Amino acid sequence: MTKLLLVLKTCALLTVGMLFGMALRPSIADGPIAAAQEKSTPTPEEQLSKLSIELPAVTKPTNTFVNTVRVGDMLYVSGTGPGPDAGKPLTGRLGLNMDVQKGRAAARSVGLQILAVVKGEIRSLDKVQRLVKTFGMVNATPEFKDHPKVINGFSDLMVEVFGEENGKGARSAVGMASLPNGIPVEIEAIFELRK
Repeated sequence: MTKLLLVLKTCALLTVGMLFGMALRPSIADGPIAAAQEKSTPTPEEQLSKLSIELPAVTKPTNTFVNTVRVGDMLYVSGTGPGPDAGKPLTGRLGLNMDVQKGRAAARSVGLQILAVVKGEIRSLDKVQRLVKTFGMVNATPEFKDHPKVINGFSDLMVEVFGEENGKGARSAVGMASLPNGIPVEIEAIFELRK
């Protein structure tokens, strides 16, 4: 009987200790160490400033669509092209009159346009949880094979701003026979927003 009582007391103490530990855990997770660890990762807005990135002005669509649609915590960004180059519309076709390096730069320019659209919609890029999906279209000749390398210009920018984990999402990079107004790259993106 004494052994049984000892076993029961030990089990009761272990249970109380486990419950106490579980109750204490949330307060530890919200404590100063966790806050310091969270603070060590710059926010997207801090990253823009650190990288000296200025976002372009958002233009209203001239055709029958909107720049973004928000459904719950998802933000869908319409197909977007690059901003102007030295005040002129950026045009070109990969494999014909544009190389991969210039294509990557065009895709990065699209990324800046998309970031500006997202910020215009939700007022701060800090409200973005992560990039979910990228659909990259490259205006290219049939012989051109480096579509993913071109779209990396966009993807690399997303990683720079949102970080390795939140800046990478699912992605497609495909070739098109043409794109509107002769632009070299058009990208659609889906972002998850913070609740």
